[in-house]
Amino acid sequence: MSSTASRPEPLAGTAFRAGFDAALSGRVADCDGGRPIAGTKFAGRQEFTGTLTGAYRDFGPYPWRWYLLARLTRKPEGFAHDAVWCDADSLDLTGAVDPAGPSQPEQE
Repeated sequence: MSSTASRPEPLAGTAFRAGFDAALSGRVADCDGGRPIAGTKFAGRQEFTGTLTGAYRDFGPYPWRWYLLARLTRKPEGFAHDAVWCDADSLDLTGAVDPAGPSQPEQE
């Protein structure tokens, strides 16, 4: 995952540019990342597996791309959401295609 210390400045008038990559829609992927551990100054690793929707968001003047991973089949215990945004550099395509087809959940 990208360092939060080097997070790019938002684009003028918007925080991100939205897009869609049809080639990734319906592909199964693994995603790992970090998140602060509540009540501490530490962070821990989190792992997800799910289906890419094809939706992405680009942040900053250079593409810092995040993809929407839905229909989660693996997620951290207590993770309450059905989808998660993953940094493109943290995605690993498994080679599988979700037999249920593309997924388009609500984008938060």
